[in-house]
Amino acid sequence: MSDLHRRRVERRDGVQGVGGQGVGVKGSGDLTTNPFRADRDRIVASPFFARLGGVTQVVSAGGSGVLHNRLTHSLKVAQIARAIAERLTADATSAGLLDRLGGCDPDVVEAAALAHDLGHPPFGHLGEQVLDRLARHRFGLPDGFEGNAQSFRIITTTDTRGPAAAGLDLTAAVRAATLKYPWTRLSHPAEHPRHMADPPRGAAEPPDSPATGSSKFSAYVTELDDLWQARAVFDGLVPPWQQTVEASVMDNADDIAYAIHDLEDFHRIGVLQHAPVSAELGLWEADRAEFAKLDADELDASRRPGQSLERLRRRLHARDSWVVDDDAFAAAVSRVRAELVDDLLSMPFDGSVAAEQAFGRFSSGWTARLVAGVHVVADPPTRSGHVLLGPQQWHEVQVLKFVHRRFVLLRPDLALHQRGQARLLTKLVEALEQWLGDRYEADRLPRRLHDLVELARVEYGRLAQDNPAALVGATGEWPEGAATVLALARGRAVIDFAASLGDGQAASLLEALSGRTGQFWSDAFVL
Repeated sequence: MSDLHRRRVERRDGVQGVGGQGVGVKGSGDLTTNPFRADRDRIVASPFFARLGGVTQVVSAGGSGVLHNRLTHSLKVAQIARAIAERLTADATSAGLLDRLGGCDPDVVEAAALAHDLGHPPFGHLGEQVLDRLARHRFGLPDGFEGNAQSFRIITTTDTRGPAAAGLDLTAAVRAATLKYPWTRLSHPAEHPRHMADPPRGAAEPPDSPATGSSKFSAYVTELDDLWQARAVFDGLVPPWQQTVEASVMDNADDIAYAIHDLEDFHRIGVLQHAPVSAELGLWEADRAEFAKLDADELDASRRPGQSLERLRRRLHARDSWVVDDDAFAAAVSRVRAELVDDLLSMPFDGSVAAEQAFGRFSSGWTARLVAGVHVVADPPTRSGHVLLGPQQWHEVQVLKFVHRRFVLLRPDLALHQRGQARLLTKLVEALEQWLGDRYEADRLPRRLHDLVELARVEYGRLAQDNPAALVGATGEWPEGAATVLALARGRAVIDFAASLGDGQAASLLEALSGRTGQFWSDAFVL
């Protein structure tokens, strides 16, 4: 066994695989002797993985049975990630480069893909924003809440189904592969990527929230040791802020799945309509030269179809000049118009065999095309990992994602629905905080919530003693409203607890805490 392979299979407690394939931790109950497949099995067996079936992908699926949820999304990402890894490793021209960069094992990328959304809270990205706001402003947690960081916290800390006392005790390679954004919000690594001249994707601060740290990150300060241990394997192979090759494969697979299946969902239920999408793409194609001549004020004042697509083209130039090309962008618009608008959307979905076959052609054709465009480079730009889409496929993904955002996510009726979900989640966190602070109810707290407080109290106590700088916010001061370690621990525990619920569980729990439920008190609940 090479030294690199030995370190890649090392688990959190230092136990390693042995022999050609390696073995899991003795007595763990793993069904396979391959450590990376054992990791995949541990993730799939986790209750946090099962709950993803009740968590929103874009909108709550309810009882429709046709919309993707976070579970079905994760399964598709895993399928695509494995296909990419197998294709890259089978290519003799890229295999040597992959080895020099730390390796690209299909089992590792599949496991990381299955784990990548474990931390998504109720109501998807909306829930993420709500919990981040509450974590920072209500509880004074300097690194707030982030779904990727919550996933890493689950696999290393809060999931207790693994053979160790905390976390799933996954191999270093799989833990590193889940780190899509391998930095904390504010402090790690010391030369933080948000300060780079051209920051990696997700590392820059949100333009509407200056001095709050990176907009995306994959670890909280409480999991700094786990991040360091997982990434130590790749020291000298990739920069500290750069994804591992396996994380980069997972990231690309996530983008591909998202770009395709959400469009299918909203056409299936009649939300994504042919006429407005056709007008937006067709009129931009017809008048692209005229749109390009408009200054920013003229473009903002226009209400013509095509203006939103022109804004996208300009944003890509400002954000991703390393890859954007106007001819490639125009070609991507033409392909999406032909295959999405003129083919899939041209006929309303009616459940017929022909309609389902059209879905199959669209999904399989686009997936195969995008996967075939993935390749590995030795010296990528800072905005990309070592594994990336070809330029033409990259532009096509941007256009597909644009259609989803412009004609689904920005709909006022969806905003109305989501505002209600935001209020629900806010009230639930407030109710849990009040329950936690009621000294007369201390003996009747949900055991899960009590355990999370004790876990976080130990974590923050250790940080306050050994690394107090990690608890300092972007202003350089101790978090306002979090004067004690216990206050921080209670805040993190409430956020952890709320984030671990499904959509329906969150709604039912708030009803019970509000005294409005008709469910009998002894019925099975989420506690």
